Amino acid sequence: MDRPAKHQDQLIFHLGGRRSGDGLQAIAGLGLRPALLAPYRDLGALRHDFPLVLATGPGPAFGHTLSELVDTVLQDVAPRGIEGERLRRHALQLETEIRRAVDGGAAGLLSTLWDQAAERLGAREGETLEKVLTHAGAALRADGEVIGCTHEMPARLISHAWRAAQRDKTRRFRADLSRLVLKLSDILRAALSHSQAGRQPQALRASVGGPHQSAFDFDRLSRIVGKGLPRDELPPARRERLERTLAVLESQRFFAADDGEGDDVGAGRRFGFAFDNCAAAAEAFGQRLPELVALARALAIAELEVQGRYAEAEHDLFFEAFDDNALTADDLARFPDYLVCIPPDRNDAPENANLMEMLSSGLPVKVLVQTSDLLEEASIGTGRFAFGVRSARLATAAMGLGGMFVLQSASANLWALRERIARGLACRGPALFSVFAGSAQPAGQLPPYLSSAAAMQSRAFPAFSYDATAGDNWATRFSLENNPQPDDDWSVETLDFADAALQRAHERCAFSFADFVLCDARHAAHFARVPAEGWGAQMLPVDEWLTLADADAVQRVPFLWVVDEHDVLQRVIVDARLMQATRRCLLLWRRLQEHGGVHDSHAERLLAREKAAWSTAQQAQAPAAPATAASKAGAPVEAEAAPAAHSRDEAWIDTARCPSCNECQLINDRMFGYDERKQAFIKDLAAGTYRQLVEAAESCQVAIIHPGLPRDPNEPGLEALLARAEPFR
Repeated sequence: MDRPAKHQDQLIFHLGGRRSGDGLQAIAGLGLRPALLAPYRDLGALRHDFPLVLATGPGPAFGHTLSELVDTVLQDVAPRGIEGERLRRHALQLETEIRRAVDGGAAGLLSTLWDQAAERLGAREGETLEKVLTHAGAALRADGEVIGCTHEMPARLISHAWRAAQRDKTRRFRADLSRLVLKLSDILRAALSHSQAGRQPQALRASVGGPHQSAFDFDRLSRIVGKGLPRDELPPARRERLERTLAVLESQRFFAADDGEGDDVGAGRRFGFAFDNCAAAAEAFGQRLPELVALARALAIAELEVQGRYAEAEHDLFFEAFDDNALTADDLARFPDYLVCIPPDRNDAPENANLMEMLSSGLPVKVLVQTSDLLEEASIGTGRFAFGVRSARLATAAMGLGGMFVLQSASANLWALRERIARGLACRGPALFSVFAGSAQPAGQLPPYLSSAAAMQSRAFPAFSYDATAGDNWATRFSLENNPQPDDDWSVETLDFADAALQRAHERCAFSFADFVLCDARHAAHFARVPAEGWGAQMLPVDEWLTLADADAVQRVPFLWVVDEHDVLQRVIVDARLMQATRRCLLLWRRLQEHGGVHDSHAERLLAREKAAWSTAQQAQAPAAPATAASKAGAPVEAEAAPAAHSRDEAWIDTARCPSCNECQLINDRMFGYDERKQAFIKDLAAGTYRQLVEAAESCQVAIIHPGLPRDPNEPGLEALLARAEPFR
């Protein structure tokens, strides 16, 4: 088959997803993976953030990496220079042994796994080595449960960090509580000791130690010391208030009755605050709210009493009316936060349907939402999000609610963002942690660590955080911290390989959304392998193809660099449906970049305007240029016709670029229509709302819908809608 025919076959596959001819091969069962992932087949041999060691006991750190602890041990026990080289080498062997064991399912304390690994190495290389490594393990500065980057890891890590944050809150609360209880008890005790009741024989007997009671005549002593004393120094109303307040403080069920490290006597009646669904957490908060209000009231009364500032005429009426509406953010911040770790397969369950409502209500709740599938195929018209973006929308939607902490990250990146996690768990009010825990694929696909890292690297699930308390603008609140090459569309690396002549060669290689999809065997139909004899100039890497104008793109075919199970370099071409999803992923990434101040369209437009103004000013100051020969001859000069321009305030659709996805018509088929070429246009602007226009712009896969300004100035929620519409105007 000649080259033009091969190119035609490639175009047919790209446009329609059908393989024709003998030049294309299905990739199912070939074991292909993106070429940039070739060096990561054996994760156990590589030092990285996992496994983690969950620290126990007090301290600022809630965990450590295995590599960090091994390095610390070597700094402490290995002699410097060549004398310590053998121990360093064997300790790194032991670290690899532990990492492989954890990857294989081993669990337990680091000290236990260390001894087991030392025993295995000793069995292979000698008993002396086992003793040396066991002795080195005694220098470990921390111990705790060891966890690998599994699908269960995000919930375990967030829960562990949450418990550490709650221990700190418990210590602070108990210090305040103990102080107030002691002060109130002292007031009551002092009042009793100076009253007639406190001078009764029984009271005097109780105040003297048991061994010395026989030495006193308490009846006579009572008559002597009780002369002239009042019956009670405390007014009845104040005594009743103090006793009632003290009873509430001593019977509270929100915090442990010890230092928070162990189980106290009343642990069985203490409230629990960890849940696996939103409905249970919201119900528990509602049921406990009366007790929370009573305890907050008691704390406020106690503070006034111990300071001697309680004025019945002023404060009685206030505290009689004190209810949940009187609770402040400071009040709620003193109490434990609720933790909700939603299992990955329960995100859409009815008990979690109130997630956004719970977050927007300001409930003191920290929610972990996990997903293990970013690539849910959905046919047009099923009412679900488009291919490849459904699970990545939650955190961006939560940011729009404002007033909370939001963090999105792949599980492989969680430890790198541990300071952000701690900040989110310690913040006042709600916090959302949206985590991709790695693809839940059958054996033979990428392990969770590599799958989640690929999701972040490909922009399928980028990392970002939003902290509403960090400042009053996006520059201080929003961060794209730890994303690879955050200023660029895709992360680009240099691919080193041996060519056909076994010479070292280099290739620039971008890791795109299409590369991430390639790692999922369910979507093999979107790719076709092209043998080396079919490679040609008509094929372009995916990232370069996306930069082409439409007229040029239809003549080219996008491809990915991949390797087979023997690490032989291959090319696979990509169909149009997946390229459409890749373009959409890039659009969502660029929106996040704008939030982070990267390629800010407002700043770029302002810069262009200032440059134009500067250029105009420079031209006005320059001497007039000599007239052209045509002007001297009096020849008429015809201005070129400028293309029609649309105002930013006008609602319009770039119809020529419409991919006929039908998403806008699903929103409102009376507002949006199709022309004879099945491309969208605005049929009747008055047939819908500005909200529908903005939603259509946000859901448009190629960003061709421009909402302009609203027609109805009284439409509800215009301020928020205008902010959402701004990137598309």
